[in-house]
Amino acid sequence: MQIRSFQQADASDVFRLLTANGWQHRIPSMDYLRELVVASQRVIVAVDGSRVIGFARAITDGLSNGYLSMVVVEASCRGQGIGTQLVERIVGDEPQVTWVLRAGREGAREFFSKLGFSASAEAMERVRRAATR
Repeated sequence: MQIRSFQQADASDVFRLLTANGWQHRIPSMDYLRELVVASQRVIVAVDGSRVIGFARAITDGLSNGYLSMVVVEASCRGQGIGTQLVERIVGDEPQVTWVLRAGREGAREFFSKLGFSASAEAMERVRRAATR
């Protein structure tokens, strides 16, 4: 298994991974996925042979703040440390950056707690409106 930067050739495999693992409501098309990737500063994949089995993307200024937007591992590959490796790689070793994320999916709070994230009483959110795309 290898973790590497996303390449445009990965787009269709990543789209399949996301839509097969609960993200179909957020990723309505390949074009939308491509736009998300372009708008993100950090995008990586986990690859087993030629198969994409994991994906993560983040938005960050690299100096102070970061938002971990997606961490997805193929269901049959979970529990093998792939998600941990994706998170560790994408957030890097920048102690000055505060990383935030939304942990609403089942098991997310427990998973991210093991990686040093904690619930915050300071975060607020403005929930998105329905996509117009």
